[in-house]
Amino acid sequence: MTIQLDTAFLKSAIRTVPDWPQPGVMFRDITPLLQDPKAFRLLVDVFVLRYMDRAIDVVAGIDARGFILGSVVAHQLNVGFVPVRKKGKLPFTTIAEDYELEYGNATVEMHTDAARKGDRVLLIDDLIATGGTMIAASRLLARLGAEVVEAAAIVDLPELGGSKLLRAAGLEVFTVCDFSGH
Repeated sequence: MTIQLDTAFLKSAIRTVPDWPQPGVMFRDITPLLQDPKAFRLLVDVFVLRYMDRAIDVVAGIDARGFILGSVVAHQLNVGFVPVRKKGKLPFTTIAEDYELEYGNATVEMHTDAARKGDRVLLIDDLIATGGTMIAASRLLARLGAEVVEAAAIVDLPELGGSKLLRAAGLEVFTVCDFSGH
């Protein structure tokens, strides 16, 4: 079953903050979308309906805004949730992956028992910019033997090339809306 959705309502609930965190950056702020109960419900439903028949074993959310959506989607899918955290935030044995950001380098980590061999994982974040964080997270999951079913986000920023890079790395990509040319 394919569900058609006009995403204009969800896109209109996302605030654009110019010149943050630095001049020239148009920051896409999802907090107004989360504050609006109708928009938040619709957003969660979009993801739940997309993945409810995809045999997902676990949802992995990327630090920090991916935790918000990922944990709610995991709950609605009746599967577990695992965090992909910034370096130094997890208390147990971890594996780490370095990646490049628009403004430098960073590292993400997961617990070594976050996913098991053969787990089918939905990887989720608030937006796809350069794709570095999602690729690093997918590499962590692959090292644990898990399969990323899809890399999903609310927003795609296609001019930054992240979704294209994710697809080139062999990942399926789903986003609710994009901000191309804006």
